[in-house]
Amino acid sequence: MYFGVHHVQLTCPAGSEDTLRTFYGELLGMAEVAKPARLAARGGCWFRLDGQPGIELHLGVEAEFRPARKGHPGIVWGDLESLRSLADRLTAAGHGVTWDEELHDHPMRLNGAEGSPVNPAGMHRFYVDDPHGNRIEFLAPR
Repeated sequence: MYFGVHHVQLTCPAGSEDTLRTFYGELLGMAEVAKPARLAARGGCWFRLDGQPGIELHLGVEAEFRPARKGHPGIVWGDLESLRSLADRLTAAGHGVTWDEELHDHPMRLNGAEGSPVNPAGMHRFYVDDPHGNRIEFLAPR
């Protein structure tokens, strides 16, 4: 039997698809995934971060939109060099990045799956808000 996380859903305001494509597609380099026709009429966008395991973020329109300030996806982003490069791109594009050292020296799995590699030195991480205020965490092994 296989278990895994297929996607994480965040919400967005109506009519924000172009802004989402710029942030998630162009800035983060995620591939847009075509929504099923029955769901496409609702608006929003789906994106996939390629790699293993593949991660999908679904952004769905919410009529009374409020950004997720606490709840958030946590995405492992390669190594420290690629994480810093991402932080630099986000900062240059006007998105504030907040580094957090709380997970230094705390052993963590590279993903939540039992049997996945454990990094005993902990993780580097930062937070950034998407253009609509949804919090996203990016991590890399120390």
